[in-house]
Amino acid sequence: MTAAHEPELQRLLQDPQVGRTLGGIRTDAEVREILDKNLDHWRRHGFGVWVFRERREDSTVGPFVGRAGLRRVMVEGPEEVELAYAVMPAYWGQGLATEMGEACLRVGFEDLGLEEIVAFTLPTNQASRRVMEKLGFRYEREFVHAGLGHVLYRLGRAPSR
Repeated sequence: MTAAHEPELQRLLQDPQVGRTLGGIRTDAEVREILDKNLDHWRRHGFGVWVFRERREDSTVGPFVGRAGLRRVMVEGPEEVELAYAVMPAYWGQGLATEMGEACLRVGFEDLGLEEIVAFTLPTNQASRRVMEKLGFRYEREFVHAGLGHVLYRLGRAPSR
């Protein structure tokens, strides 16, 4: 992710359907702040959120699909590494969030050597909960994040990872 992705992030984070899954539509200033935090996370930790694009047979750059990655977050005190993802509504129901999540988990467990990764969403976001469960995450508990109730899922490093 780079500063050049701001217009794509605006389209994603200002989409009403996406807003319902992420706790609201973001203003231009909020999108910029989110982007700045993601860029800073990359500088500080060497990993973060990626931009994902549609695959093309001819290797040209495809349309923006969404964003996904790993980031350090505070979950009621302790710092955790979160798998975060969001997909443009035109791509919902195609398994792309699961595919993006699998790629991020490989990086987290194989390249970064993480022992655990968490994921969370609003309790009403059944599609995201299904993605987490397909990826092997297990429900842990409810908690409050950014002033909203969320459900927390956790995935530990498998012995074969």
